[in-house]
Amino acid sequence: MTPMTTSAQRPPRDAVRARAGVAMLFFTNGAIFANLLPRYPEIKAGLHLSNAAFGLAVAAFPLGALLAGLTAGLLVRRFSSARVAIVAAVLSSVGILIAGVAPAWIVLAGGLFLAGAMDSITDVAQNSHGLRVQRLYKRSILNSFHAVWSIGAVIGGILGAVAAQLAVPVGVQLTGSAVLFSLMAVVANRFLLSGAEPASVEPASAPDVRSPRLRRGPQPLAKYGILAALVVIAASGAVVEDAGSSWSAIYLSGSLETSAFVAGVGFIALQGMQFIGRIFGDRLVDRFGQRAVARTGGLVVFVGMGVALALPTVFGTVVGFGLAGLGVATLIPAAMHAADGLPGFRPGTGLTIVSWLLRVGFLVSPPVVGAIADASSLRLGLLVVPVAGLLVMVSSHVLAGTVTRPADNEPADQSAAVLMECTECQTAD
Repeated sequence: MTPMTTSAQRPPRDAVRARAGVAMLFFTNGAIFANLLPRYPEIKAGLHLSNAAFGLAVAAFPLGALLAGLTAGLLVRRFSSARVAIVAAVLSSVGILIAGVAPAWIVLAGGLFLAGAMDSITDVAQNSHGLRVQRLYKRSILNSFHAVWSIGAVIGGILGAVAAQLAVPVGVQLTGSAVLFSLMAVVANRFLLSGAEPASVEPASAPDVRSPRLRRGPQPLAKYGILAALVVIAASGAVVEDAGSSWSAIYLSGSLETSAFVAGVGFIALQGMQFIGRIFGDRLVDRFGQRAVARTGGLVVFVGMGVALALPTVFGTVVGFGLAGLGVATLIPAAMHAADGLPGFRPGTGLTIVSWLLRVGFLVSPPVVGAIADASSLRLGLLVVPVAGLLVMVSSHVLAGTVTRPADNEPADQSAAVLMECTECQTAD
C-alpha cells in the first residue's frame, strides 16, 4: 500500500473531531431519558395509576415527538444541525425532570410531552450531523453513533436503577443528571462541523429499487412505497424499544415480583445487547447489506421474545429483552440512512419523515399494551414485540442488498442512480 493510498483512505481531521462530538450528543440523548425509566414503577404507584392511565401518560412522549418532529428539518436547515441538537437536548432534560417530580397525571404527561418534542428534534439533528460526518468518512459509521446512544441508555438506566434501589429521591437524581448531560451536550459543540447543512446529499446507500416489482409503477408511487416500508421498519424497532423502556420494569417487578434493581435489568439488557449489535452493525452491513441484517434481526426478535413470553421466568425474560435489543440494533439507523439517500426528496426531508413517523410506534405501543394488560395481562400485551419482529422480516426487502464498493467516478449506489434518472423523481417535494 502506497502512502498516497493510505492518505486517501484516512478521514479528514475535522471529520474525526466531529465524529467524537456527534458521539457525545448520542450519548447524552440516550442517558437523559433512560435515567427516568427505572423509576417508572415508583412513579406509577405514587400517582395511583392503572396500566391504561400510565400507558396514556407515557404516550405523551411520542405525541410530543410527532407534533414537533416535522419542524426538525426546517430548524436544521435554518440554524444548523449542531445548534439545534444541543438546544433541544438541554430542553429535553428539563422535560424529563418535570415528569420525574410530577405531582399529578397531567404534569407527568406534560413533562413527557415536552421531553418527547425536544427528543424528536434532537434525533433528527444529531442523525443529520452524523450523516454529514459519515459522508466525509466515505464508509458506514452511523451504527456506531447509535451504539454510543445505547451506551448512554445503559449508563442512564444503571444510574436510575441504583438510585431506585437506594431510594434516592427522584428529583435529586434527575436534577443531577440533567445538569451533567446538558453540560456534555454543550461541550460537544466544540467538536462538531461548522457551517450550514449541505444543499444536496449524495446517496451513500439507497434502498434497492432495481427489482422489476418496485419499478413497474410510476416512480413517485415507488418512492413513497419505499418510504412507507422504511417507516414500518423504523416503527417496529421503536415498538420493541418502547416495550423495554416503558414496560420491562413494571412487568418484572409486578408480574414476576423482582426487586427494584432487578426490575431495571430488563431495560439494561435490551440496551446492552443493542449496543453490541450496533458495535458490529457497520461491519455486518458493509459485508452482507442492510436487507440481510434487518431480516435476521427481525427473526431474533420474534424467536427471542416469543420464547420469553411463552415460558415466563425472570432470567428468560431478561434474556428475551436482550435478544430483542440485539435484533433491532440496526433497524432505525438503516431506515434513516436509506431515507436520507432516497432520491426525489429535498435534503433532510426523507430523514425527517422517517424520524417523525417512527414515533407512531412509540405513540401507539404504550396505550395498546396498557389496555391489553388491564383487560388480560401485561404478558399478553408484550406480544407486540414478536409481532414487530415479523413486520421487519416482511418489510426489509426495500433495504439495500449486498454492498459493493464503487469506483471513485461511479455513483455510490447503482440503484440510487437508476432511480435518479427518472425525471419525475428529480422533482423536489
